[in-house]
Amino acid sequence: MYATAAMCLLSSLLWLVLLSSPAAAQVSGNASSLSIRVIDPSGAIIVGARAVLKGAKGAVQTQETDQNGRTIFSNLPAGKYQLHVEASGFESLELKELILKAGSNSLDLNLEIAEIKEEVDVSTDRRESMTDPRGPAFTTVLTPEQIANLPDDPEELDNVLRDMAGPGAVIRVNGFSGGRLPPKSQIREIRFKLNPYAPENHDPGLIGVDVFTRPGTDTWHGTFNFGFRDESLAARNNFAPTRGPEQYRRFGLTLEGPLLAKRTSLFLTAEGSLSFDSKTIVVALPGGAFSALAPVPARLLNLSARVEHVLTKYQTLRAEYQRNASAQNNLGVGNFDLPERAFSNHQVENLLRLSVTGPFYKRFINEVRLQVRWQDLESQPANLDPAVQVLNAFNGGGNQTNSSSQVRQVEFVDNLDFVIAKHAMKVGLLVDSYHETSDERKNANGTFIFSSLNDFTAGKPVTFTQRIGGAPISFNQYRFGGFWQDDLRISKNLTTSFGVRYDLQSNVKNRRNFAPRLGLVWSPFANGQTTIRVGAGIFYAWLDTNTYLQTLLVDGQHQQDLVIRNPGFPDPFRGTSITVLPPSLITLAEDLRLPYIEQWSIAIERQIAGKYFLGANYLYQRGVHLIRGHNINAPFAGSVRPDPTAGNINQVEASANSRLNLLNINFSPQALQSKRIYWLLNYTWSKAANETDGPLSLPANNFNFATEYGPSPSDARHRLLVISNFRILEGLRLGTILRVTSATPYNITTGFDDNGDTTVNDRPAGVGRNTARGASQWDLSARLSWTMGFGKAPAQKESKPTFIASRNPGDTLGALSSIGNESRYGLQFYLQVFNVFNHTNLINFTGVQTSPFFGHATSALPGRRLEVGLRFNF
Repeated sequence: MYATAAMCLLSSLLWLVLLSSPAAAQVSGNASSLSIRVIDPSGAIIVGARAVLKGAKGAVQTQETDQNGRTIFSNLPAGKYQLHVEASGFESLELKELILKAGSNSLDLNLEIAEIKEEVDVSTDRRESMTDPRGPAFTTVLTPEQIANLPDDPEELDNVLRDMAGPGAVIRVNGFSGGRLPPKSQIREIRFKLNPYAPENHDPGLIGVDVFTRPGTDTWHGTFNFGFRDESLAARNNFAPTRGPEQYRRFGLTLEGPLLAKRTSLFLTAEGSLSFDSKTIVVALPGGAFSALAPVPARLLNLSARVEHVLTKYQTLRAEYQRNASAQNNLGVGNFDLPERAFSNHQVENLLRLSVTGPFYKRFINEVRLQVRWQDLESQPANLDPAVQVLNAFNGGGNQTNSSSQVRQVEFVDNLDFVIAKHAMKVGLLVDSYHETSDERKNANGTFIFSSLNDFTAGKPVTFTQRIGGAPISFNQYRFGGFWQDDLRISKNLTTSFGVRYDLQSNVKNRRNFAPRLGLVWSPFANGQTTIRVGAGIFYAWLDTNTYLQTLLVDGQHQQDLVIRNPGFPDPFRGTSITVLPPSLITLAEDLRLPYIEQWSIAIERQIAGKYFLGANYLYQRGVHLIRGHNINAPFAGSVRPDPTAGNINQVEASANSRLNLLNINFSPQALQSKRIYWLLNYTWSKAANETDGPLSLPANNFNFATEYGPSPSDARHRLLVISNFRILEGLRLGTILRVTSATPYNITTGFDDNGDTTVNDRPAGVGRNTARGASQWDLSARLSWTMGFGKAPAQKESKPTFIASRNPGDTLGALSSIGNESRYGLQFYLQVFNVFNHTNLINFTGVQTSPFFGHATSALPGRRLEVGLRFNF
């Protein structure tokens, strides 16, 4: 089935490529078109360069170059034009008399590097470009030099980018989401863009993060990097009795070069790490408090290969394969979990990506993406003993996580841009096919839950649960998304946007999932230094595949839950007052529908004194029909259930709500690539509240959802991020990242099951959900790097090939950009320090009143850690 689906999608891809060929692109009459390609002095293409074309009658068009450094102006009358081109970090270029003949016209434009990166707009009116929804307003671009001073580890880099973007950020690499970030040496640009109401966006939020890789080159070269740390370079965790064993070894190798001169380039990457960390164990046993350390070893290996091939003068085919494999042991140990709770996890993810972007009939730009993912996951517990949980005192016994799964997923996306008069339109579709086979046998040997240490000593559990049965199960899930968008310029300082998105998912009966989107961009003052963006829209969310899987597994036929109240111990069936419930199930509500978010926002960006940018964004979200669990057969007062012949029936239903108010402020210099210093300040105030912690979480009171409305578990009222980058000497740089977060909430519970629903999450009378707060956190990380170049670089070629292929060490290794192009090799040494001041950041506060740790934290984030490493560019 999947082979057939993949062949159909590949056939569609090939047809689109053929339709986009020059033979299909004909221009009739006196119509004219202009294709431009923008490059830097080394011959490397410039992505995101802004081109402003002005006609004799005053008509102005503004476009940005794509990932191949190209853009096309279509349907132009032949005649005289003015062309202005600019890009961040380069001197602008202006052609005052450009004669376009009928038919196709093309230009290669070379921009010189500017001393200081500037955002300059000398078009007829600055407001025209600032009110273009796809223009430079509300956009922050990180160049290779800034990227080079971000964390080297891809996972840590991912976290920093999400911190910079704010809540709800979606990171895309060359248009694809998911997978891993590419090595820093292959990243040309990272762009943060505020355009949340574009209907092509499925997810809500404010900022989208687009990562662009570098184009092909005409010579073979690469990079090698290595990083190392161990316990001798780390501080003791505040909850550890001693400084625990720790080691981290990370390596990376990239190699890139031409397969066919000026047409095809190959990029190879290998990244891996060998590590073992120490998790702190803080428990209260019948004999007293106890703390220890447990090693957690892990192995990661990520391989990728990318090919970029020039199909036509304006189109490039990109094909990429990723294999991400990990093996982790001794998971599940730490905090309240004793070493016997360990389990292992082995995962292999494969990704195949194909994309083609280019003009289509001279007036369209088409983007086609195909992604195929297949993933295998296996988890095995260290032992199969029944689990013992003494609430927030200690957890012992087996982990009960014995499962394996295989996922096969195909995603196809096609987006088409075109212009009709003053309308810049975009239409697109998404087709996603998901198949999973799962053999999950969780809690197969049962779990005893005790309210307190005294009850454990007395052998009096509150409940015993056991999942009975098990057989592999397979299911399919299909998703479809389509959208239409129209950006209409009302005047030179005002642009409106309107669009609609439609989402559809199998296994959910509701089909009325239309999501309208509205937007407006306005530059109210003649100097164009202030831009205002407002918008509103609806965003639907998919039903999670794991949630749907649980409803298939625990359906009473494949698996069912045995629940015993007041069981005996260690034999649950030997007790004086045991109550054995009929089999318990997990079901899907008949009227289940896709949840959605109603969102509106207003953003203001202001240029101050010609040197700084100040941006403020306010966002409001209302979640409707959010997914939650609900025990529809919970007992009434007096322990009588609606259906006495059934046990717990945990129904997955769309009945929860949420609220979010968020204010985000950004402040940074206009020149992001100053010779000496770069900095960025990002502050977020937010207030988030909801009624559920997830699709399978159950309320404390199944008959009164109003008591569940409270702060979200991630509701940190204040967040501050400050990034700085100092050039101390030539080749010597210091980068710092400061994070500050206010306390997040946690839930207070009694530790008993007074309402008899067999879920031990009852709260004290008058106490709401998540009403307690933990402690604030702050952390300062720093990266000191010293870079030098040596060896004479090969002479640059005079020709200007269609396929950009010149080598630029500044692009290959961002921190080497200050050395120039005269060096063939580059060598960088770095020292990276996490939590420089070894500040204790407390986490895992205990809210169970029967716990000896009630109201206190039982663990902390890692203390100071030092990593040393090098990167060699050849």
